[in-house]
Amino acid sequence: MSLLVTLKDAQKEAMKAKDKLRLGAIRAVLAEIKQREIDNQTTLDDAGITAVLVKLVKQRRDSYTQYKDAGREDLAEIEATEISVLETFLPKPLSEDEIIELIDAVIAQTGAAGMQDMGKVMGAIKAKAEGRADMGKMSGLIKQRLTA
Repeated sequence: MSLLVTLKDAQKEAMKAKDKLRLGAIRAVLAEIKQREIDNQTTLDDAGITAVLVKLVKQRRDSYTQYKDAGREDLAEIEATEISVLETFLPKPLSEDEIIELIDAVIAQTGAAGMQDMGKVMGAIKAKAEGRADMGKMSGLIKQRLTA
């Protein structure tokens, strides 16, 4: 079942359950997907939808931090709930060992020899790990591997 169908089914379930927070989060994702499809005049596949989910989770984490810093616990709680809803649609996160294995495999596959090959490695990794690992952390691990 495609991710879009899963999201639409979850939207229907949230409507039936009258779960406003869950419904709002799912509608935000579907609206963003529709907006990207209209802007790019294309239909998003599961990888594109995962990229949208990653972006929205990141935005909500930023908002959560800002609300916490401002002492707005009520708004921070809403953002935290939306984060947990959106994360249910993301693929299972990679473990630390899986990340290192993936990095080593991509470095071997691309024949990367040093920091000049960082972009090549990041491009290949991003395609395989989008939504399953923090790309900032991944970048640091790649740098360690390439300079070692």
